[in-house]
Amino acid sequence: MPTYEIIMPKLGESVEEATITKWFIKENDIIEEDQVLLEIATDKVDSEIPSPVSGKVQKILFPQNSKIAVGTVIAIINLGGENDEKPIIVEKPLKSNLETKSKQSTNEEKKVVKTNSPERFYSPLVKSIAKSENISLDELNEIPGTGNNGRLRKEDLLSYIQSRAGGLAKTIKTNEKQEIVKPTILTNSGDEIIEMDRMRKIIADHMVMSKQVSPHVTNIVEADVTHLVQWRNKNKELFEKRVKTKLTFMPIFIEVTAKALCEFPMVNASVDGTKIILRKSVNIGIAVALPTGNLIVPVIKNADRLNLAGIAKEMNQLADRARNNKLSPDDITNGTFTITNFGTFRNIMGMPIINQPQVAILATGMIEKKPAVLETPDGDVIAIRHKMYISLTYDHRIIDGALGGSFLRRIADLLEQFDSNREY
Repeated sequence: MPTYEIIMPKLGESVEEATITKWFIKENDIIEEDQVLLEIATDKVDSEIPSPVSGKVQKILFPQNSKIAVGTVIAIINLGGENDEKPIIVEKPLKSNLETKSKQSTNEEKKVVKTNSPERFYSPLVKSIAKSENISLDELNEIPGTGNNGRLRKEDLLSYIQSRAGGLAKTIKTNEKQEIVKPTILTNSGDEIIEMDRMRKIIADHMVMSKQVSPHVTNIVEADVTHLVQWRNKNKELFEKRVKTKLTFMPIFIEVTAKALCEFPMVNASVDGTKIILRKSVNIGIAVALPTGNLIVPVIKNADRLNLAGIAKEMNQLADRARNNKLSPDDITNGTFTITNFGTFRNIMGMPIINQPQVAILATGMIEKKPAVLETPDGDVIAIRHKMYISLTYDHRIIDGALGGSFLRRIADLLEQFDSNREY
């Protein structure tokens, strides 16, 4: 009978493997086209995979919690019929309903397997960490893995690095070489214990890794954005009618940041060991808070080539897809710089953690009216002005105070010199 081979889809350019977090079907089930078969997860996003065909589930080849390389056959669907034929491989890409909603992990114990096979598969993330830690292939092959068929997972590698002296996630030691241990957490009567969902665990790991990789330094400036506020108040209604999208302050922050990044290419960069990678594209990620309480960073690609209207439309579309769990993996990859807006929550400023492998992140605070001293031909006067704090957290390995301060000052200058008569 003719059959379809369901393969693990490739969700984004850099995604080489995914974990089956849940099967919604079992063998011998009758399924319809577009019925959800399974849920998979990568380091970036979760996705529900629907069936491209109708038929009967003949074979499920991998259990839940298996980490599978893309392109691997994971299930076989019997299409029915009388004649025996070779399996038909699905040529069209599987659709995916991407989700980043909070989920309780159903982790099962995984068998630790040790292998020294030269054919052992390693994900790009594992290879990147190993390269940054100068771990040879021979050494990598000796590390026990808890993934499917002994595959080495990121957690396995980080645990190995932590257990040896030095490294990306090495144990912090005092001058007396005494290990600093984590505090023992005691629970009291009435305390509630909540398990982190998968996305929160990924965020936590990424933030800890960033602080361990990069020496963080933060600069802060205050900008007078009175002209910008006046221009937006005058144009936001007409802008929405013409462009068909709302005009917030964020597209303006993105526009001036993209201009500044072109002028300061060392800030639009990554560090690979002792090598500095200057990025040709200016891809600005925007931190978006999700209804689950988690955070995701969709990326506006080639922001320096877009006008204000184009940036506003792209940003609002990405933010809307993020809040409705409809981002694709490509929407959140290849960022070269990130902006987070603390002002959304009426915070005056913040000092965020760098989004690796980037080398800097900009934070914008709340815009508020303040009394300010202005110089006039007739002398100094006190006036009411719209002001805001902006901060830049940067990687001190390649960005020194002079560069970080100059870049941040340039952004503030562009905001303060905003043309209140400009077109969009």
